Amino acid sequence: MEDQLAENDLVTDLRTAMRGATRRLSGAPVTPLREQLADLVAQSEPWLDGYPDFYGDGLVATLERRVAELLGKPDAAYFPTGTMAQQVALRCWAAETGNDVVATHPLSHLELHERHAYRDLTGLRGRWPTLEPRLPTAADLRTVAEPFGTLSLELPLRDAGFVLPDWDTLAEVTAAARERGARIHFDGARLWESAAHFDRTLPQLAGLADSVYVSFYKSLGGVSGAAVAGPESFVAQLKEWRHRYGGQIYQQWPAVLTALVGLDRELPRLPEYVAQAKTVAAAFAEAAADFPGVHVYPELPHTHQFRLWVPFSARTMRAAVIGQIEDTGLGLLDRWAPGQAPDSAFSEVTAGAAALEWEPAEITAALRDLLTRARSGGSKD
Repeated sequence: MEDQLAENDLVTDLRTAMRGATRRLSGAPVTPLREQLADLVAQSEPWLDGYPDFYGDGLVATLERRVAELLGKPDAAYFPTGTMAQQVALRCWAAETGNDVVATHPLSHLELHERHAYRDLTGLRGRWPTLEPRLPTAADLRTVAEPFGTLSLELPLRDAGFVLPDWDTLAEVTAAARERGARIHFDGARLWESAAHFDRTLPQLAGLADSVYVSFYKSLGGVSGAAVAGPESFVAQLKEWRHRYGGQIYQQWPAVLTALVGLDRELPRLPEYVAQAKTVAAAFAEAAADFPGVHVYPELPHTHQFRLWVPFSARTMRAAVIGQIEDTGLGLLDRWAPGQAPDSAFSEVTAGAAALEWEPAEITAALRDLLTRARSGGSKD
C-alpha cells in the first residue's frame, strides 16, 4: 500500500513538473484554464453570435453535418463520450443483422479501455480473428468459424503501438467481412491522422466502413466528445439509443466549440505532425543506439504517435524526467507505463505542435540525457 501511495505521489510530481517545463516535446499542452478559455473565445469567433444548443440542435447539429461531410457519410450523431458511441453503434448493427457477435481484437479499445461495455451493457459477444499485435487480415477472418454480424477495426490499433495495415490489406479484410454478411465499423478515435499513412482522403478511408467513430479530443485538442457517421437510417437509430443511454444532454456547446475549433485548426496540421513523428522517431533511434534495450516502435511511425521502450522501470523514468526538467527545463515525455518484462517501461510519444519546434539533434541530445539519468537510477551522473 505504501509503495502504491509513493508511486501515485511520483505521478503527481511528474504532472506538476511538466507544467513548469519551459519546453515540451510530447503530450498535451498544459495551460491554465483562463488561457484556454481566452484561446477558445478567440478561435470561436464565427460561432459566438449564435445561441446555445438545446438537446442536440444548434451547434451540435452543425458539428454533426461537418463530420458527415468530412468523412463522406450521409449523416452523423454526436456523443458526449466515445465509450457510449461505440456500444450504441455496435448494438444498432447487431439489431440490423440479427447477429450479436462482434469480430474485434484482444488489444482493441473495446476490450481494454471500455470496461467491456459492448458485452456487459449490450449483451454482444466478442470473437478474436487473431491474437497477433496487428489488425486482422482477410485470411484471419476466414478462420472465425462462428458467423459474426459486425467487424470492428481500431485504426490505428493503439495498444499494439499505433499500428496500421497497408491499404490493400485493409481493403481486403473489409471485403472479406462483407462476403460473410457483416457490417464494418471503424473504431476511429485516431482516424483523423490515419489517412496520411494510407495516402488516401478521409472519405476514401471512411468509405471502406459502414460506420465510423471519431474522437474530438485525442488528436484535435477538444475537451471531450465523439461522433459516429453512417447511413441516415442508422444514425437515426443511434440518436434514439443516445437518448436512452443518457447522452441527450441539455447543452453541450462548450465541448462542441472545442471540436469545431479542432477541425479548423488541428485537422489540417495532422499530416505535418505525422511527418514530424518520423523525424522524432529517427532522432530517438540515434540516441537509443548508445543504450541497449531502448527502441522505438514502429521504427517508422504509422501516425503521429509511437512507443518508446526502455529497460528501466516506469518509476525510474518518472524520476529521471522530473530531474531533467528541474535541471534543464526540458520536458521530454510526460507519461510512463510498466512494460511486461521486469524493470521495463514504455512511453507513448505524440508529435504535435510542440514537437515541430525541435530539431533532430536537440531531440537526440535530450533523450540521451534522459536515458543517462535513468541508467543512474533517475538522477544525473
